[in-house]
Amino acid sequence: MRIAALDDNIDELDLVRKTMLSIGHECHVFSKGEALLRALGRESFDLILLDWELPDISGPEIVEWIRTNIADPIPVLMLTNRSEEVDVVHALSIGADDFMTKPIRAKELTARVQAILRRLYPPQEKAEYIWGKYRFVTSSQQLEFDGQPVVLKTKEYELALFLFRNLGRLLSRQYLKEQLWGIKAAELNSRSLDTHVSSVRNKLGLNPQNGFRLTSVYGFGYRLEIAE
Repeated sequence: MRIAALDDNIDELDLVRKTMLSIGHECHVFSKGEALLRALGRESFDLILLDWELPDISGPEIVEWIRTNIADPIPVLMLTNRSEEVDVVHALSIGADDFMTKPIRAKELTARVQAILRRLYPPQEKAEYIWGKYRFVTSSQQLEFDGQPVVLKTKEYELALFLFRNLGRLLSRQYLKEQLWGIKAAELNSRSLDTHVSSVRNKLGLNPQNGFRLTSVYGFGYRLEIAE
C-alpha cells in the first residue's frame, strides 16, 4: 500500500515511516499540511496518517479538505496528543476513520493501520476475475476477452489486472509506477508507464463499445471506468 504521513515532529514522523516500511508499505512523509495537500492534488494514496496540531493548517481542516475535494474514499488515521471524548467525536464526525493518541507506539500503530486496510482493502486474490467480457486467470496470468486469449507481457497483465481491481478510481502515475515496479519506480523512464497503458488499452480494446473506458487525466494519471 502507498501511505502518506504528516507530522511536524521529525522524530515521530521517522518512527511512523520506519513502522510502515517494516510491514511492507511505501510511506511518503510530509512535515507541513500545505505540502500534503499539494501532493494529494497530483498523487494517489491508500491511507493517510495525520497529526492534529500543525504549524500551517490543522489536521481536522485537512480531513475536511480531503472529504470535500477527493472523490475516492481515502482512509485517515488521526495521530494526536488529544484524548478527550469531545476531540475523538470531532475527528470521527468530520471523516477520520480512526483516532490514536500519542506518544506513538509502533505495535499499536501497526495494528490500527492493518485493521483499517483489512476493512477497506480486503484481500482480492482469486483464481479468476471476470469483468464484463474480460476474464483474468491469476494462476497462469492469462487474460481472455469474450472467450479468446489476449497475449500480454507480464507487466501489461499486471497493469490490466490492477486497473480492473481499482475500477473507477483515479490513480496517479507515480502510484501506478510504484505498484508495478516497486521501490525503483522513481528511476523508471516516465514514458515506460505511458507505453504500457497505451498497449493495454489497445490490446484489450478498452473503449465504450466493449463496456470500459481507460482515460488519462492531465497532470495526474489514469482511470479505468465503466462506459455509460
